[in-house]
Amino acid sequence: MYEIDKIDLKIVNLLLEDGRKSASEIARQIGEVSERAVRYRIERMIEEDVIRLSAVVRPEALGLPIRADVWLEVESDRIREVAQKMAEYENVTYVACSIGENDISIQVVAKDTDEVYRFVTETVRKVPGVRRTTTSIVPLIIKDVYQWRAPETVVKK
Repeated sequence: MYEIDKIDLKIVNLLLEDGRKSASEIARQIGEVSERAVRYRIERMIEEDVIRLSAVVRPEALGLPIRADVWLEVESDRIREVAQKMAEYENVTYVACSIGENDISIQVVAKDTDEVYRFVTETVRKVPGVRRTTTSIVPLIIKDVYQWRAPETVVKK
């Protein structure tokens, strides 16, 4: 497990604001660390798989303003297989296996609700092993996964 300190946490939070922010700008904003130290810390956190720097595509900017959460009930011996299949679809942005009422959770992006309906009924429900689906249109996202900030309670003192 990586032991994050208060400087690492500040660096991560500044990169969350703008992933293109330079090490010199981060060092200037933090004030108690050099540009070289910031570069080293970023590289170390990337190598340790604590952070990943990448572009985040906004589906609505590409003409896909509709998001839907779809929960799948699946035959117990096919959960992983069905989840892998869901991950192959280009309009599926998230796939997770869960424990509870549903076996798999996916998020779908689409140009309209009709496209969501067709995808769920004509594609998802026809995948071998899928027993049942439940779909919810998501009209508003307050906080997305890439906006999550590591809590200060993880900082090692």
